Amino acid sequence: MNSEPVLELFGHPFSSYTWKVLIALYAYEVPFTFKVVDPEHPDNAEVVQTAGPQGKFPVLRDGENLLFETTSILEYLDRHHIAPGTLLPEDPDAATAIRMLDRVFDNYVMNIMQIVVDEHIRAPDNPDMARCAEARTRLERTYAWLEGWLRFYPQMDHVTLIECAAGPSLFYADWVHPIPESLPRLRQWRAHLLSLPPVARCVDDARPFRSYFPLGAPDRD
Repeated sequence: MNSEPVLELFGHPFSSYTWKVLIALYAYEVPFTFKVVDPEHPDNAEVVQTAGPQGKFPVLRDGENLLFETTSILEYLDRHHIAPGTLLPEDPDAATAIRMLDRVFDNYVMNIMQIVVDEHIRAPDNPDMARCAEARTRLERTYAWLEGWLRFYPQMDHVTLIECAAGPSLFYADWVHPIPESLPRLRQWRAHLLSLPPVARCVDDARPFRSYFPLGAPDRD
């Protein structure tokens, strides 16, 4: 009998940051148990609340190790459960470049998109439209930068830290503020990411929860 501890991932199927970890687990067929965090599973929520300072998911438990923050979780998986150099290059300079892009997708796509979402959660009938407009302008600036960056980034069928970060962030950001037709590289790359089997699996698993999206989930995707 295998006595090794089983990986446990605490999160929710509709959560973009949970997707970020799930994509790597699915892509490299890492065995794990998914622990849904919702009101029906208070024990799972308790683990998340005690893991980090803000009690946010996803959280990964590996035996006695309890990790939060998606990039840290993915680097841990790369070293211990996938193969070093798979998600993140072993060359230090190359790894720095990949981490920089990971931060772009988290901080300049996902977190900016979340401003608009949070406004519609905070005040569904009267969101701060000035704040939403500012966030949309910032998203457009990021979109334009990514369009230029994609001139140099190859379209790959295997998953790295970049695909883990880009897939969920562009999926939801395009719902909030559609990528304009004037940025064909970014539009095509988003479609390519959604066609990757681990990303497509996350999209499908999240479909039952689309009614919870405060802006109204589009019929596409």
